[in-house]
Amino acid sequence: MKRHIDWVEVNAACEALDENEDSLTREIVTRLAEKWTLWTLAELAAADAPMRFSRLMERVEGVSQKSLTKVLRQLERDGLVTRVVFAQVPPRVEYQTTEIALEMLELVHPLWAWASSNVGKFQAARAAYDKRRK
Repeated sequence: MKRHIDWVEVNAACEALDENEDSLTREIVTRLAEKWTLWTLAELAAADAPMRFSRLMERVEGVSQKSLTKVLRQLERDGLVTRVVFAQVPPRVEYQTTEIALEMLELVHPLWAWASSNVGKFQAARAAYDKRRK
């Protein structure tokens, strides 16, 4: 079944960007595809409330403190999360998704649903590929 994707519209939108805007667009898309970014954003969004770093680390299983710190800094810089520091001893820091992050997650959610509903097809394709490679 042939799917229709309006590449003309997408390409026109990209062509309208200046060099700096195009570079930033590519950087943002690349960042969203990185290992911990979407998971981190999804956990923050699912909480629907500010979340402390340590709690977020528990939810994003397997992420190192260094990697999570890097992801959160990048997301904050890009306007996808807010960071609030409370002057306490010890200091308390909370993170929360922004409206633009929630807008992006609404677009990504169908992709996640599609991937999970097709996981059996991916497993079969990998098994067939691996069998041919032996």
